[in-house]
Amino acid sequence: MPFPLPDLPEDLPVVQAGTPGSRTALVLHGGGGPRTVAPVVEHLSATLHAFGPTHPGWDGTPRPDSLTSVARLAAAYLARLLQHGERDVVLVGSSIGGWIALEMAVQATADERYAGLIGAVVDIDGVGAVVAGEPVADFFALDARGLAEAAWHDPERGYVDPAGFTEKQRAIQQANARTMVAVAGTGMSDPTLLGRLGAVNVPTLVVWGESDRIVTPAYGRAVARAVPGARFAEIPAAGHLPHLEAPAATWAAIDPFLARP
Repeated sequence: MPFPLPDLPEDLPVVQAGTPGSRTALVLHGGGGPRTVAPVVEHLSATLHAFGPTHPGWDGTPRPDSLTSVARLAAAYLARLLQHGERDVVLVGSSIGGWIALEMAVQATADERYAGLIGAVVDIDGVGAVVAGEPVADFFALDARGLAEAAWHDPERGYVDPAGFTEKQRAIQQANARTMVAVAGTGMSDPTLLGRLGAVNVPTLVVWGESDRIVTPAYGRAVARAVPGARFAEIPAAGHLPHLEAPAATWAAIDPFLARP
């Protein structure tokens, strides 16, 4: 690796479900934290042993000083999977988590130690790429109402009035935002990512909410085209988190993909 690996805390909070010994799924959350992918962990547990870690720096967890990019976080997760003797892991990432999953898949192809470690990738409305004419929304310029309108098909369902937050909730939200800036940058993208996706050599499914205005379906299609053999599935009546807004349609896209030999 071109940089020192951050140390992932051994006591990193992890939600897990499913049968130990079955195929592993690593479920990677986005800026909203682990609660946003909890339904993914629960759903995948029917057929996989699903893990949903809290990224360092989110929800009050410490962030190592060396954890300054998505590339470093991806490298740290790869090293942890290798350390635990995993094989054929399914990476499922939402938003920033989708970026981490794709970065892990790219890095794994460049290092023979990781041969066979990653078996498939599911990118759900992932940020990270720079696509001409399809900019990532300026997340940090959006207030709570603007975020709901950009991220949800039904903004009223996604809107949370910040006036109702406790001081603890407000502090966690502010700390999460600082971690997002430190790891993903204010633009939530890497200008080199799209050009490197041609190295991905595992089955990849790109899932997108048709109403996503954080990153549009056109953006998602460009990401899918950059990954050799990737499939693209658009989820109707859903925004940036289709697994929360339209779970049945999202599972209908993901389950057959993961069921293939």
